[in-house]
Amino acid sequence: MAGKIKYGMLGGGPDAFFGEVHRKAAALDGGIELVAGAFSSSSEKSKAQGELLGLDSNRVYGSFEEMAETEASLPEEDRIDFVSIVTPNFLHHPMAKAFMEKGIHVVCDKPLTTTLEDAEDLCMLTKEKDLVFAVTYTYTGYPMVKQARKLVSGGELGEIRKVVVEYPQGWLATALEEEGMKQAVWRTDPKQAGISSCIGDIGTHAENMSAYVTGLEMEEIIADLNTFVDGRKLDDDGNVLVHYSNGARGIVYASQISIGEENGLRFRVYGTKAALEWHQENPNYLYMKTADGPEKVFKRGNGYLEDIAQQNTRLPNGHPEAFIEALANIYVNATNTMIAKKEGRKPSEKDLDYPTVQEGAKGINFIAKTVESSKKKAWTSIKYDPPC
Repeated sequence: MAGKIKYGMLGGGPDAFFGEVHRKAAALDGGIELVAGAFSSSSEKSKAQGELLGLDSNRVYGSFEEMAETEASLPEEDRIDFVSIVTPNFLHHPMAKAFMEKGIHVVCDKPLTTTLEDAEDLCMLTKEKDLVFAVTYTYTGYPMVKQARKLVSGGELGEIRKVVVEYPQGWLATALEEEGMKQAVWRTDPKQAGISSCIGDIGTHAENMSAYVTGLEMEEIIADLNTFVDGRKLDDDGNVLVHYSNGARGIVYASQISIGEENGLRFRVYGTKAALEWHQENPNYLYMKTADGPEKVFKRGNGYLEDIAQQNTRLPNGHPEAFIEALANIYVNATNTMIAKKEGRKPSEKDLDYPTVQEGAKGINFIAKTVESSKKKAWTSIKYDPPC
């Protein structure tokens, strides 16, 4: 396809953090261009962000509704190919739906929505409109996570018996929301975040990582959610025991009050033949252990890795790659799929390796069932097939 693929952004205004991370990731490989946006609910702030980014003022909008309507009316060669949504959770559904109804692809931050009903609505729209919908479970974009997935699916670990995924942070150990910190305010507000803070924000990453690496489905869970900071309305710590479809057992631990932890996403997968371990804060290395041999270390950027790990790598070995590159992989794979659709050809298996709206809906089901289980203090079925 000639030229760059074009996109617009919703959110990511002057006082936002993650919008800039998304813009850098999308721009990393030079094939994706930001041309439009509604960057804030404030028209003035949206305009200011557009000016800062050097965008045509006619394509900087005061609302997402105006942007969807106007962009869809442009000639096909000028309109955006997709929209990137980087707003608080409660806006994901109405924003995504507005653009999907105009036939525009979507890349949306997680969690997908605040309710399962809304998630399923987006699932059905994706199918009905034959659109690409990517959810930014960023950590699946790391090359060594993809290597782990291939090792598991290739039988290198044998039958999976135990899965442990943890995601500790410490940044919400105090009531930052009462100090007006924007990132804390919306994440702890049920009207903006939904029914969960900790599980909804980072626990869903742990659930997605478990499913992506192992290919196993959760069958039932028992959860213990807690709120340690006085006055906080949503959970800030959670522990979940898991029964998987093949009989394996698992633990998902997510916390926003684990003092001293920064962004400690980590998984361990134990099989009958070997085990794997990976740390997000040291993402270029994957560790494999056996019962009767030395530990093996897979290093990013080497020729012995699986093709999928190599395709999602940019730098030679010894030159670290990290979060922005992982996020960029989701953008690249999703947009490659968009291009294939536009050109009337079948996307490659490697290009289809991005988190879809179905994974997003499964994440919402996980959040809902975790909250339900914690309230009931009982084992709860979590079996779920998205309606698309």
